[in-house]
Amino acid sequence: MSLEASLDRAASAIARADAILIGAGAGMGVDSGLPDFRGPQGFWRAYPPYEKLGLPFAAIANPRWFVQDPELAWGFYGHRMGLYRRTVPHEGFTILRRWANRMPSGGFVYTSNVDGHFQRAGFDPDRVVEVHGTITAMQCLKHCGVGLFPSEPYEVEIDESTMRAVPPLPSCPNCGGATRPNILMFGDGGWDSSHSDSQHRRLAAWLRGLDGASIVLVEMGAGLGVPTIRLMSEDFVDQLGATLIRLNTREPDVPAGQIGLPMGALDALRAIDERLGDGDRESATRR
Repeated sequence: MSLEASLDRAASAIARADAILIGAGAGMGVDSGLPDFRGPQGFWRAYPPYEKLGLPFAAIANPRWFVQDPELAWGFYGHRMGLYRRTVPHEGFTILRRWANRMPSGGFVYTSNVDGHFQRAGFDPDRVVEVHGTITAMQCLKHCGVGLFPSEPYEVEIDESTMRAVPPLPSCPNCGGATRPNILMFGDGGWDSSHSDSQHRRLAAWLRGLDGASIVLVEMGAGLGVPTIRLMSEDFVDQLGATLIRLNTREPDVPAGQIGLPMGALDALRAIDERLGDGDRESATRR
């Protein structure tokens, strides 16, 4: 099937849908200017000092550094926190929110991204699942009982020549002890999943309420390197009979009968939106 025909199919599926599931991996943020860390070289291009240390992404994104070398740990996560705050979510977020708002049963987001950009782009926080946590919240390393607390008041100064944080580092507002972001890292047995768990419960309740609705699933930038979102998408196709639209420049393959578009998120969303016209749910169906 040609790209144009696949775009037409995608627009028709969205026009007919009663509800939309939105799945997003790291590729969703690329159009906003965020790095995707694809492979060690991609990570080291974004953070050259770590190449000198021989630390790829999976090695630096490990909770042990918050105990063994907190300035190194906060150098990476503090830099990401500042980067995500400065970055403006791209137009594709607005397109997706508009599609969800005009569907009878609305939409729900599930993302492996930790940047909080769906909420910043105006999505209802109660309709977002952050499967790997969020950098907008922190947790105490001493498990003092404070629970999760917002990262917004904290700023971390970074020496970008070494990618190490400059003290003072963020501390727990309850006990004054060391902290970490509420992000699921590699080899992470200490992640507080309570916020993500409650998000999953809300998603499950929303899905139960759909009861026969026509569901379209738009997945963007979710690769095979960390396949969490891809696997969830394909499970939803099997369980709900949803139509999957996968937007992925490198890995657009889909199960039989589904729609794969070898395009970046923003380009694909714009192209589909043009076919939908001015919010006319029937226009794409008539094409």
